[in-house]
Amino acid sequence: MTYETLFSAVNMSVLPAWFLLIFLPRFGLTRQIVHSAIYPLVLGVFYLSALIWSISRGVTGGEANFTSITGITAIFQSPLGVLVGWSHYLVFDLFVGAWIGRDSQRRGMPHLAVAPCQFFTFLLGPVGLLAYLLLRLALGKGRLSLDEPPA
Repeated sequence: MTYETLFSAVNMSVLPAWFLLIFLPRFGLTRQIVHSAIYPLVLGVFYLSALIWSISRGVTGGEANFTSITGITAIFQSPLGVLVGWSHYLVFDLFVGAWIGRDSQRRGMPHLAVAPCQFFTFLLGPVGLLAYLLLRLALGKGRLSLDEPPA
């Protein structure tokens, strides 16, 4: 299997979850799959496998490290390093998007207002989270914090 095939497969794997979060947020399947540990577990196993594969093959070379921009650049010089990094983004962006969905439902926020925040989380990660936190503040549904709503 080529790196391109793996990249396409991991990319495509999150699309159903994002579709469910944005278009069918209260659907039973959304709760069963997206709000469970299934996606983080499956993508986490993929990420860990790719990471171990990358380290064991020495793909990133001796300059690779997490302490300098040169070191990070070295990690992303190989297709496998990009695959590891990209799967990292996919796991965490989806986790944040799912959290936004659960948090907004607990706070009674209108989904039509929340859906664009999830869309931006899908495309731009932190921008979507920031938009959601600002929306929550504007609607009087919470502060600029990640606190839980009152029970």
